[in-house]
Amino acid sequence: MPGLNQQEVPMSVYEATHIRNVALVGHQGSGKTMLAEAMLYTAGVISRMGSIEEGNTVSDYHPSEKERGMSVFTSLLHVPWQDHKINVLDTPGYPDFVGEVLAALRVADLAIYVMNAVEGVQVGTELAWEYGREQQIPSMFVVNHLDRAESDFRTLVAQIKERFGRGATVVQIPAGTGTRSIIDVLHMKQLTYPKGSLQPEEREIDPAFQEEAEALHTALIEDIAENDEGLMELYFEKGTLTEDEMRKGLRAAMIRRQLFPIFVVSATEVIGISRLLSFLVNVAPSPADMPPAKLADGGTLAPDPSGPPVAFIFRTMAEQHVGDFSYFRVYSGTLEQGLDLENAQTGTVERLGALYAMNGREREAVPRMVAGDLGATVKLRDTHTNNTLRPKGTSFVLPPIAFPEPRYAVAVRPLREGDEDKMMQGLHQLVEEDPSLQIIQDPLLRQIVLAGQGEMHLEIARFRLKNRFGVEVEFVKPKVAYRETIQTSARTSYRHKKQTGGAGQFADISIHVEPLTEPFEPPSDITVRGEVTVETNWGARVHFVDAIVGGVIDMKRFFGAIQKGVLEAMQNGPIAGYPVGDVRVIIYHGGMHPVDSNEAAFKTAARMAFREAFKKAQPVLLEPIDEVEVIVPDTFTGDVMGDLNTRRARIQGIEMEGVFQKIKAYVPEAELYRYATTLRSLTQGRGIHRARFSHYEPMPRHVQEKVVAEAEAMQAA
Repeated sequence: MPGLNQQEVPMSVYEATHIRNVALVGHQGSGKTMLAEAMLYTAGVISRMGSIEEGNTVSDYHPSEKERGMSVFTSLLHVPWQDHKINVLDTPGYPDFVGEVLAALRVADLAIYVMNAVEGVQVGTELAWEYGREQQIPSMFVVNHLDRAESDFRTLVAQIKERFGRGATVVQIPAGTGTRSIIDVLHMKQLTYPKGSLQPEEREIDPAFQEEAEALHTALIEDIAENDEGLMELYFEKGTLTEDEMRKGLRAAMIRRQLFPIFVVSATEVIGISRLLSFLVNVAPSPADMPPAKLADGGTLAPDPSGPPVAFIFRTMAEQHVGDFSYFRVYSGTLEQGLDLENAQTGTVERLGALYAMNGREREAVPRMVAGDLGATVKLRDTHTNNTLRPKGTSFVLPPIAFPEPRYAVAVRPLREGDEDKMMQGLHQLVEEDPSLQIIQDPLLRQIVLAGQGEMHLEIARFRLKNRFGVEVEFVKPKVAYRETIQTSARTSYRHKKQTGGAGQFADISIHVEPLTEPFEPPSDITVRGEVTVETNWGARVHFVDAIVGGVIDMKRFFGAIQKGVLEAMQNGPIAGYPVGDVRVIIYHGGMHPVDSNEAAFKTAARMAFREAFKKAQPVLLEPIDEVEVIVPDTFTGDVMGDLNTRRARIQGIEMEGVFQKIKAYVPEAELYRYATTLRSLTQGRGIHRARFSHYEPMPRHVQEKVVAEAEAMQAA
C-alpha cells in the first residue's frame, strides 16, 4: 500500500523553521532502523517496507550491514511531512559503533531514544542518554513493539523515570497489551490503526482507560505549566491549557531539557507512526528554535539563511562508483553548487559540487541548502570529519566531535608480503572516515596497532580493507609496551680497548646508576661539574651528570658520545629487551688515550658499562596499568568482579550509576586483551568498559619470569 504523501515532486528547499533534525538512538535491536523505515513508508517515500531479515531496508545498505543483519553506520534519511522536512539520522545500537552515535547527536536537534517495550532500559540506551546529556540535546522516548503481548509499558515508564529523571512525561499509552490502539493524552483521543492502514481511526477514549488518561493529561499539563511562569499563570486562571498552549510549552521545556515526552509505536506494524511524525512537525524544536551554535572561540553562530555560509562535516564515507561523500550540517547562510569555501583546519579552498538530500544510498540533488539543513556533497579534495567550511578570510570554527578513547586493540599485518604500503593507505582512509578508530605505530615494538571500540568494530575495518582496498590482513595479539628500570643504585667500570694495527680504540669509564628521584642528592664522593636531562622517543627521562674531576676524560669532547652509548643501551634493556624507564647516570671516573680515544670508543664503553651497572641495580620490569571503569547491571556485578580478580585487578570501589553499577579498578594492560568481548559474554551484551592508561608499576616476580622467558624465546628464534 502506498504511503500517505507519495507524489512525484522535485526536491524542495526548506527553511530552518520547516526542518527537524532527529537522531534515532538506543540499544541494538530496539527497532531504530525499522522505525526509520516506517517513517519513510508512512510519508510515501517508499512504496513497501523493507525488513532486517531480508536485508532490504533503506538505512542498512552497506554489505557489512546486510551480512550481519544490523546497523554499522549512521544513515541520513529525509521524510517530507506536512510541508516540513524531517532529517532522520538512524544510528547503530551496538556499543562498538558509538562514534557514529556521537556524530549524529552533534548535528541533531532532538534525540529519540527508541526503547524495546519487552526488554526495558538497556545499557545501549543508558550510554546514548549520557552522550545526549553531555551535549544538552532535547530528547524524547519512543517505546517500540507495543503490539507484542509480552510488552510491559507501565513497568518500562517506571524504569525510564527512575533512570532518566522525573522529566520523562507520558504523552501516549497503549490501550491494553498487544494492542493496535494508542491513547494520546495530549490530544485526549484514542487512535486505532487497523491492519494495512497508515492513518488511525480517531475516537473517544474507552471508559476502561478514561480515568488513567485524565490523570495523565492533568499530569502533563502540570509538568508543562510548572516549567513556564506564563503558562503556570494561565493554568491557575483557567484550570487547564489549550492544546496549542501545551504544544508551545512542551517545545520550550524540551529545548531546556526539562521534559522528555514518552510515545508508543509499533514500527513493523506501522502503528503510531503518523502521529509521531505530526508531533515532530508540531512540537519538536526546529533549528531556528534552538540556541545558536557554539564556536570554538566561545562565540556563537545563528542559523541565519542570509548569513555567511558555514558548514560542519560530521561524517565522511566513500561509496563505490561515486567517491567520497561528505555529510554536513549548514550552520549559517546558504550553500549552493559552485560555492568556494575555505577549510578552517587545512586552509584548502574547496569548490562545492552537487548538493544532495540523502535516503541511505539514494540521493536527490537540491539547488541549495539553507542554515539548519543536513545534506551531503561529493569529491571535496582535502576535507574530512570534524572540519569546518567557511568563507575565506573569516574565522568561524565549529568545535570538533569528541570521539571516545579506544577500548580494544590488535596488532595488524598484511597476509601478503609487499602489501604494507597498501594496508597503511587503507587504514588511514578508514580512520579519516571513522575517527573512533586509531592507528598506533610503535617502532620500538615494531608493530602497527589498530584500536577501536570493540572486536566487531575492528572486524568491520578488516572487512572494508579487503573489500575496498583489496588488502587481506591478520589480527594478532599486540605486544605490550613494558619498560625496564632499576630499584637501587650500582656502580661499575668498563674499559674498551681494541688494537688492530694502526690507530686503535680506547675508552675507560666508571659510572653510577640510580633511580631518577627528585630532588637530586649526589653521593658524598661525587662532585657535580655539569648536568643534562634527555627525554627519549619512548617518553623516558635520563639525567646525565658529569662528575669527572682532574680531566681524566675530556667531557667537552666525549660527553655527547657517552650519552649516545647509554641511550642506545636503553633502547633494548638488559632484562628482556624492552626500553628502559627513567634513570640517572653519573660519570665519575675513567681514562683516555691521547691517540686511540675517540667518540666511537667512548660510545661503546658507555653502552657496555650501563648494561653491567643496570644488572647490578636490582632491575625490574614495569608494566602499563590502565584505569578501568566497568558499567554493568547489578545482576552481573559478582561475575564481573570475579573475572577482574583473575586479571590481577585492584578494585578501587563500586558506585551506583543510575540503574547500573560502576566498578572502578586498576588493571594491567596485558590482562585486558579481548576484555571487551569477554565482558559482553559475561553480561549478555549489557556491560561496557572504558580504559585509559594510568601509570607504570613493577610487575610481580612470577609474571616477570614468564615475560622474560617469552622474550628470550623470541630472541632465540
